[in-house]
Amino acid sequence: MAEIPDFRTITVEALVSSVQAGNRSAVSVTEAALGRIDAHNGALNAFVAVDADRALAQATMIDERIAGGDDVGPLAGVPIGVKDLEDAVGFRTTRGAAHLASVVPASADANEVARLRAAGCVVIGKTNTPEAGWVGDTYNPLFGATKNPWNLERSPGGSSGGTSAAIAGGLVPLATGSDGGGSIRIPSAVVGLSGFKPTQGLIPMGPAPLGAADLSTVGPMARRMSDVALALDVVVGPHPNDLRSLPHPGGSFRAVCDDPLPPTRLLYCESVDGSEVDDVVAAVTTSALDRLRAQGVEIVETGPIMPEVFKPFLLLFYGGMVPAYRHLMGTDAFAAVTPGLQELLIRADELLTPDSIEDARKIAQACSVKLAAAMEGFDALVTPATIGQTPVSQGGGFVNGKETPAWVGNTFGFNVTKRPGGVTCAGFAPDGMPLALQIIGHHLADIRTVELTAWVEQVLDLDPVAPFPS
Repeated sequence: MAEIPDFRTITVEALVSSVQAGNRSAVSVTEAALGRIDAHNGALNAFVAVDADRALAQATMIDERIAGGDDVGPLAGVPIGVKDLEDAVGFRTTRGAAHLASVVPASADANEVARLRAAGCVVIGKTNTPEAGWVGDTYNPLFGATKNPWNLERSPGGSSGGTSAAIAGGLVPLATGSDGGGSIRIPSAVVGLSGFKPTQGLIPMGPAPLGAADLSTVGPMARRMSDVALALDVVVGPHPNDLRSLPHPGGSFRAVCDDPLPPTRLLYCESVDGSEVDDVVAAVTTSALDRLRAQGVEIVETGPIMPEVFKPFLLLFYGGMVPAYRHLMGTDAFAAVTPGLQELLIRADELLTPDSIEDARKIAQACSVKLAAAMEGFDALVTPATIGQTPVSQGGGFVNGKETPAWVGNTFGFNVTKRPGGVTCAGFAPDGMPLALQIIGHHLADIRTVELTAWVEQVLDLDPVAPFPS
């Protein structure tokens, strides 16, 4: 049998082909993932729970089915992690919260996880998340902080930072994320992955919805867009236990990545809400855009598109979490909630009324109309993925030397407007940390957005690999 390469130097697709052909066994690939987790998770803290026996049993069954001539699926033998906001059979879904530390293990998979498992994936364990997915960093009082494989002093982003660190660190080649304000795009951007936030409902959530139900979506994460697309072809499509789930858009996400159709015109917005942008971020973005222009693409710059978008986001995101925490408010148990989250929950609860929620939804609708008008005549909108540089762990990002939580200000507006969005590496800061472009598609144009992200990825041709382990 062939040796198992570093998961960062082989595509998911090539790994699957080797398992299906019998050149590698699902057991050997799973053992490789378990070995890497054992060797390196202590430094990264990407996985918060692992079940080796259950994983090897899954892998053994896959090998037996392949030997028997069965079609195991398009992701045969791929070991995956599941973000600890989604259910996976046999694992607790703690959501990074102290009050859920002893919750009963899940008896059924979330829809996305069930589809990945049915396609041949081997569920290894759960990946870390900030409590309730509340912030663009990954730390919580239950499991501590996750580290960025590019620099262990820096954050891997959030809230899917356990997943981003696991993939960029070579522990697994594929894992799940979710995005209610940037939580797939931010961690993908700061560890050098290509990532994609689908339109809400394209991948069915649940059976229990995530807390910020008006904004959140789930989705697979991998190093390159073609592998993200391969997994999207497995998980996209409606399900009756998600009332927001959408019909399949038709066509294949993976198919458009091989020879992606270039854009003709792109709209560029440096800061969606008008916040200050870090000079290094601006310079790296400008250089990347020049390379796109060299391909014959017209790029037109515009000013802030949605300066008012934070207000509806605050109400819809944090207000959506309040019901899950209200029973703790005013009790000793509330002190165990992550301090920053405590403050935001209290603030959101004070603002939360039927009228304020209705107002937030009206502003969200107005933002969507403005965005659609601005994008008319363009293939997509392009922005820096983050307006600041990657924060140190458990801190804010940096904009021109100033620490600020607003370093992720270019992502959450597209949850409010529900637009599909991809990210891919644009270049590197002087300290070696990756920076990324964000590609926002038209309403429901998910396949085209994946295609455009794949095109940008191929034109820039950076393929970053973190220097971990050293």
